[in-house]
Amino acid sequence: MTVVHGLGDGTAPPSGGDHCGRRLEHGDGPWLRAAGGADELRAHMAPVRQELGLAHQGLMSGAGRLTALAELAAVRKSWERRIQAAQGECGSLADKLREAARIQGGTNEAVRSSFTSVRVCGEDER
Repeated sequence: MTVVHGLGDGTAPPSGGDHCGRRLEHGDGPWLRAAGGADELRAHMAPVRQELGLAHQGLMSGAGRLTALAELAAVRKSWERRIQAAQGECGSLADKLREAARIQGGTNEAVRSSFTSVRVCGEDER
């Protein structure tokens, strides 16, 4: 949300005439940046499962039947599930953030159109 003072550079109210005061302008920028961040996090996690698999490759065959290695395999599967779940959550979050931006834009337009009959500060009365 941005607070805009008047119509100039956004730092001071307009000079002369009526004092319009402060106006709120909402933008979708923060929502879309957050959605992009969630998408990036999801993408960064994509190779992790493969890297985890490569790190464990050959470990089971080269070490015989150590019980610790069987437990390590269970831990690996657990991490793979967690990574997959985190990727899903990031994707879902990105979608929800984009939806929030879309809804906010619609709300802003609905509010703006509901005030069309209201005299805007600085306009001559008709």
